Amino acid sequence: MQFAKSTDYALHALVHLANSDPEYKIGIKELSNMLYVSESYLSKIMTKLRKDGIVRAVPGVKGGYELSRSASHITFLDVILSTEGRQQMFNCSNSDSRQHTLLTDESNGQLRDKEKHQGVCRIKEVMDNAESALHQFLKNQSIQSIVDKANKDCNNHLQKESD
Repeated sequence: MQFAKSTDYALHALVHLANSDPEYKIGIKELSNMLYVSESYLSKIMTKLRKDGIVRAVPGVKGGYELSRSASHITFLDVILSTEGRQQMFNCSNSDSRQHTLLTDESNGQLRDKEKHQGVCRIKEVMDNAESALHQFLKNQSIQSIVDKANKDCNNHLQKESD
């Protein structure tokens, strides 16, 4: 499994917004320069984030983007669902095979044809549990947690240099 580059850029853009002065709105040009990505590509990403209520676009000369809520309330899962979409990671593609029928929890060899596919595929069950665990982990990771870790690392580095 690999996340799209748009997710990478979205997360980095949000960390940049979270770590900047809240009074200062950051334009797409500045963000694209910071991330080394084209303005048009980043604009598409920011549009997705805006539509999902993660960022707000402020019009005008001093306009730009800002977080629409606290960085501590923007999770990695929010961002990933916005950029990657909300489809399931795994879909069982073998539901008509004999092997699939043997892997369902209700398959006892006595099911009628129309009942054969009502059970849950054991493989899909494992994959769904893995996806659920990943989602739970990503829900617990916020943009603010990354900003806090980066600031702590920076302060530790500065402390070591002054010693």
